[in-house]
Amino acid sequence: MGKKVKTGSQDPPKDVFDPLLIESKTPATVVLMLSSPENEILAKACDALYKFASKDDGNKLVLLGLGALEHLHKLLSHEDPLIRRNAVMVFGIMASNNDVKKVLRELDVTNSLISQLAPEEDVVIHEFATLCLAYMATEYTTKVKIFEQGGLEPLIRLLGSPDPDVKKNSLECIYLLVQDFQNRAAVRELNVIPPLLGLLESEYPVIQLLALQTLELISKDRETRILLGENNGLDCLLNILENNELSDLHIETLAVLGNCFEDVTTLQQIQLTGGLKKIVSFLEASTVPDIQKNAAKAITKAACDSEIRKILHWGEVEKFLLSLLETNNDEVKVAASQAISAMCENLDSKCVLGLQGIPQLVQLLSSDNEELKEAVVTALANLTTGSPKNASVVAEAEGIEPLMNTLNAQRDGAISNAIAVLINLSLQEPSRVSIQNCGIMRALVGPLRSTNSQVQSKAAFAVAAFGCDADARAELRDVGGLELLVALLQSKNEEVRRNACWAVTVCGSDEPTAVELCRLGALDILEEINLSTNRKNKFSEAALEKLLDNNLCQKYSLMGYLSSSNIITNGFYDCGQVKHGEKFLSLEELSKQELTDRRAIIFINAKPQEKFWIFVIKRKDVSYLPPLPMYNFFFFFYVRKGKGKKEEEKPKEVTPVTTPVEEEINIENSQWVPPPDFILMDYINDASKIILPLTTTREQVVALAQFVADKMGGPIEREELHNFWWELDMSKIEFGLKSNIVPIGKIKRGSFYHRALLFKVLADRNGIGCTLVRGMYNRAWNEVKLVERSPKGLLLPPQEYVVDVMFEPGRLLKQGSAKADQYKYI
Repeated sequence: MGKKVKTGSQDPPKDVFDPLLIESKTPATVVLMLSSPENEILAKACDALYKFASKDDGNKLVLLGLGALEHLHKLLSHEDPLIRRNAVMVFGIMASNNDVKKVLRELDVTNSLISQLAPEEDVVIHEFATLCLAYMATEYTTKVKIFEQGGLEPLIRLLGSPDPDVKKNSLECIYLLVQDFQNRAAVRELNVIPPLLGLLESEYPVIQLLALQTLELISKDRETRILLGENNGLDCLLNILENNELSDLHIETLAVLGNCFEDVTTLQQIQLTGGLKKIVSFLEASTVPDIQKNAAKAITKAACDSEIRKILHWGEVEKFLLSLLETNNDEVKVAASQAISAMCENLDSKCVLGLQGIPQLVQLLSSDNEELKEAVVTALANLTTGSPKNASVVAEAEGIEPLMNTLNAQRDGAISNAIAVLINLSLQEPSRVSIQNCGIMRALVGPLRSTNSQVQSKAAFAVAAFGCDADARAELRDVGGLELLVALLQSKNEEVRRNACWAVTVCGSDEPTAVELCRLGALDILEEINLSTNRKNKFSEAALEKLLDNNLCQKYSLMGYLSSSNIITNGFYDCGQVKHGEKFLSLEELSKQELTDRRAIIFINAKPQEKFWIFVIKRKDVSYLPPLPMYNFFFFFYVRKGKGKKEEEKPKEVTPVTTPVEEEINIENSQWVPPPDFILMDYINDASKIILPLTTTREQVVALAQFVADKMGGPIEREELHNFWWELDMSKIEFGLKSNIVPIGKIKRGSFYHRALLFKVLADRNGIGCTLVRGMYNRAWNEVKLVERSPKGLLLPPQEYVVDVMFEPGRLLKQGSAKADQYKYI
């Protein structure tokens, strides 16, 4: 018998799979379930992966390695809201991992996430979608995609969500986005200010903090600051400051207000409502270093505008800044010093800060904090610039010594600003003397060696400031500072070159320094600079002229001009025009050259030679000693044998006779000393006797011109100029002396340039102002300025004349006239 079957029972359909309950213990199996077509399995798999990823950061990497993100990305567009919600939750929790974020960027999930921010979506979806976007918005390319794909508008809308997590995530994402300036204008257009101000009243501190941080970023734009004022945002910020329960938000609130300080209109609005006094009072009462520091930084930024500085001064912000200098926090002191530097642009503030703040700043110079030291000297530099009163306060506060010590600081900014303060102090005589007594030139050697152009520039300027004192110039020579100064002339920095040229101009005012500068190559460098159209300037021209003024031989050789203030002294020589770049030889170097057929070197020396040598001068068969002058030493004039034109002009043979004490002296190895020109001495004495009794300058000039012409061969007819063989006479003199160097007194037949030179020499010795100008083709002339009287007895402006010493000696040719040009040019 078969088994009985109950009647009425129905067997299940054969094509239906019986439900199967599976307990998976590996994430790999669950990841495989993400490919299931069943919604229930997909939802449960996503939920399981969310719980797994939430446990540990390593679990996120496991899921990443199993390829879970690719499957989850497809589920973001699933029609089942539960599946979408769970998939977004997994994305939100996993996006905190950097490796996951990299893969999410590759999958380009931003558009899918932004689509989940639609108003009809579930709050949980909003929460985790914004969380994922916030994690990803730390990277620039994601920010660009969110902006381009229209993510800002839904994010701003979600700031009004009833869920605090959605608010927080959306706000954090916006905060990250507006760190790039192009997004600030976009959020402003989307009217982000009202919802942000509304979040300031949130019961969650993290939301309030993020809102303030976002406001700080976007309020850097002036348009946003205007909107902030229009939406009563300033009142909201001031209310936070007045609420002690919100003290944890005060730092960020001050940062926003600090941005508002940069706008004149906004600051005026704050002042009119009494907000500025509230802020200053709050700051003075606060002891929180971060608040003090940020407030000082805000003042520094705001003080860039002159109108804002006035408003801040009216708000007595100086008291607050001075109080910060007394804190124990170096960062606060740095910020306060920087704010003082900025406020110094206002003259009233400079007066208040200088009188009360300089003693405090001077004390801070002894700090070991290099940043603080730099900020302090910067403040002192700004306080003393254009303010002699403040400079005096620095000196009275015994600030010179610590400023000198600051020249050895590690920061270039501290060194350059310390030099700037010392320069400002140098404008007052007592301070300059005190600084020089501290060895300023020795202290400047280090800054002159610096590789920082700002330090080099300030150091060179300081040399110019203190180089007006002879002792300071001597100290600079002794410590090797001139060599460093010359090196700065070749700097590629225009300001450094300019200040170095100015320093050379000042230091070259005395002969020893000028000679040393020339020896170090300053003259050659300045010549090269002045040949360049790009590097040439008024300072380089002045420096070159100053060096040449103390080296008239080279000046006349290079420039062909000596002014009336360039007094020719003993030792001057005219070797003709030297081309640029050609080495200028000293008289001693020229004396060692063999006799040549080139132009003779005309030499000026009316000073007897100081030699303790006795010489017997043999002439024919007569031996005699020359009569001794009134000086307490002997003289010699060494002339070699040679033929002369007249018997009385025959060369003299000199036999030196030494005293027993000097028997061992080797004449050849002794220092070369140029011989004196006794004839020129007589010229000077004779000219003085003729000129000095005359009462007017015109009479003196005429008489001197006639005297010069008489000594140089007399007047010459213009038509006979070609028959005036002065070259032959010069050759004879050179041959007779066996030297290219000819004392001017030896010349009896002189041309234009001989006579012009002699006229200048005699004029300088007798107080007649005249120039010496070199022309072309051996031409040279003298120019004098004479004051004329009008018929009514009034003095007229001086007129310039060219002095004729050739054709009609004593004739004065008005400068610029045809006759003057005919005299000067062939």
